[in-house]
Amino acid sequence: MGNLLRLLYREDPPKHDIFVDFENAQPSRMEVETYEAVEAVLKDSEGILHELQQYKGAGNEIREAIANPRSEIQQEKAWDAIVPLVSKLRRFYEFSQQLEAIVPKILTELCSGPLTPMQHLETQQALVKQFAQILEFVLKFDDLKMTNPAIQNDFSYYRRTVSRLRMANQDDSENEMELPNELANRMSLFYAHATPMLKVLSETTAKFVLDNKELPIENTTETLGTMAKVCQRMIENPSFLQRFQNEETVLFILRVMVGLIILYDHVHPVGAFVKTSHVDIKGCIKVLREQPPSSAESLLNALRYTTKHLNDDTTPRYVKGLLS
Repeated sequence: MGNLLRLLYREDPPKHDIFVDFENAQPSRMEVETYEAVEAVLKDSEGILHELQQYKGAGNEIREAIANPRSEIQQEKAWDAIVPLVSKLRRFYEFSQQLEAIVPKILTELCSGPLTPMQHLETQQALVKQFAQILEFVLKFDDLKMTNPAIQNDFSYYRRTVSRLRMANQDDSENEMELPNELANRMSLFYAHATPMLKVLSETTAKFVLDNKELPIENTTETLGTMAKVCQRMIENPSFLQRFQNEETVLFILRVMVGLIILYDHVHPVGAFVKTSHVDIKGCIKVLREQPPSSAESLLNALRYTTKHLNDDTTPRYVKGLLS
């Protein structure tokens, strides 16, 4: 109860004018070990997103196979089309497990010790940049997944076909192209969720809080909220904007800000939208609405549809109105 009261009634700090060098931050000697472990995973993130973006599915082959159930040729065509796609889906899922393993490492560095959240952001910018890259990846992956129904259709067809083949060949050993049943079950649960990577990230962060009882929960939530405010101020501050070398950096920071709000809302007991939240929701939405619609609308939709507490009774009406 005491922890909850501290969460609800902490005083709001002053302006968060810190420039986080998201473009060029390099690890200090103290950051190197964690940085390299995280980088070993993040190096594959762009490839994952590219593969997902190019994912076309096997809809035509599946329809032909279903329409011609007695045609061995059509069944083989569908199977041959599905197998490499399922291999890709497995790779995406296994990448989510790699993220699940590294997120606690980076949270430990950013949320523990005697430093305040602001001091962590000032002195551990390479790790802050990596955590931001994880958040951006999560939002991009889930956005691509939500707009591609072929993923669930393909995997459902794969599982139905495997089940049928196993029933027809009960004495045969498992086909080398089949997934282990337990892995297939976990993948089904993963892809059934509208935002699977966000689910992994939020559950991993919540588990980090539970597993590290020596760290007060506000260490984690205040760090997330402070990062969101810093991102907001970097977009609001013209002198910071002038320091960016790449125009894509602004969109990167906006995505990260939204990702932080969503994650905060999933981890904090009462969410990001209450008046006592560490997140300046009104200011963040204002920043988003000042951007071109092509940049802002998908991020506003992410706040509308992937947060946990927006529709709670505790969310002020004006906040709901800003996102209506």
